[in-house]
Amino acid sequence: MILRIVISNPVSAKEVLALQIPSYTVEAKLIDCYDIPALKDSVETLQKCGETFFGYYEKEMLVGALSLKIQEGVIDIHRLIVHPDHFRKGIAKQLMNFVEAEIEDVHTIIVSTGSKNEPAVRFYLNNGFRNIGELQITETLFITKFMKNVGSLHH
Repeated sequence: MILRIVISNPVSAKEVLALQIPSYTVEAKLIDCYDIPALKDSVETLQKCGETFFGYYEKEMLVGALSLKIQEGVIDIHRLIVHPDHFRKGIAKQLMNFVEAEIEDVHTIIVSTGSKNEPAVRFYLNNGFRNIGELQITETLFITKFMKNVGSLHH
């Protein structure tokens, strides 16, 4: 079941953080960089991030989440996280499909991931995104940016 998360609620923010840390720890290992901002988040920083969160719940437990900001018809996905115990169950795809179907008046979705995070890169390419460039963050860390045109799904 996918529900909107009220991230300003400290209990909800704590649940997201408990999901985010193990998820981004896996990415940190994949990209060999532990200096990921999401690993430094706290309940307070999540509450103040200004993102809209949606959670995937299994038996009332948060096992996946997606956060985004919308500006001028563009959905900017900031986090797409799944608990490592629930990888490869299609949760990320269900969250992405939910956002595409439920959010109105958008024409584009953008997202970034660590270039060495092959499962994430493959996920975005397999879900209709195209690689629009790479950004060098540090000497060893590269981020790949993806974009998907979704047209105006709702009028």
